Amino acid sequence: MREREIAYRPAFLRDVKRLKRKHYNMDALKIAIQAVAERRTDWLKRHRDHQLTGNLAAYRDLHIAADWLLLYTIDADGTLILARTGSHDELL
Repeated sequence: MREREIAYRPAFLRDVKRLKRKHYNMDALKIAIQAVAERRTDWLKRHRDHQLTGNLAAYRDLHIAADWLLLYTIDADGTLILARTGSHDELL
């Protein structure tokens, strides 16, 4: 199984820039992205990966840390689209 292609939404890139200024661990974010891209289901289960509902029903989220989320979706071609990252208050 090959790794997914990755696309970044502008809001995600802004979120990353903001989190870097706050000294978040960017290695943890890279590991999370890699786990989704490689479809590592054991890692995803441990980090509470799940489908969202309501206005965000098109997205999934997972917990990089206790109050640090990664919102993403996978399009019809299998491309991983990174939408947002940040705390619950910032995203939901």
